[in-house]
Amino acid sequence: MKARRDDSLPFVESIIRACESCNLAMVDESGLPYVVPMNFGYSEGILYFHGDPKGRKNELLKKNPKVAISFSTDHQLYHQNEEVACSYSMAYRSVLAYGEVEFIDDYEQKVEALNVIMNQYAEGSFRYSKPAVLNVKVFKVAVSTFHGKEFGKLRKT
Repeated sequence: MKARRDDSLPFVESIIRACESCNLAMVDESGLPYVVPMNFGYSEGILYFHGDPKGRKNELLKKNPKVAISFSTDHQLYHQNEEVACSYSMAYRSVLAYGEVEFIDDYEQKVEALNVIMNQYAEGSFRYSKPAVLNVKVFKVAVSTFHGKEFGKLRKT
């Protein structure tokens, strides 16, 4: 079965909206990949992230802000013959995104970014304590490239 590639924004956004998390990939000092699962928010071509202000991820991103982000959803195992291992496969939809990290330090911009993240998971308006906003690291990635893919025959649920 061939994969269907579709880099159109509506297709890509439908996958991103269906995902509960993503994987953020960066490069460490030795040139090795470093990947962390992340919660995120998405709005108009920009991905938003938050986390601890300390740690390896932040140090690496300060040194090299280039990242790749992967999303994957709608996983469905299928087969042609349940007794033949080679007939099994996994249907899925995925997105790869590329861009550069920009840290957000302005208080109001951090709150706006946190609202985008919250709206990925819940509807409503949200309040934040000032210490919480001041003590969280927030960054965004203006995506330069999206690649969308659908593989296999997804069953409607």
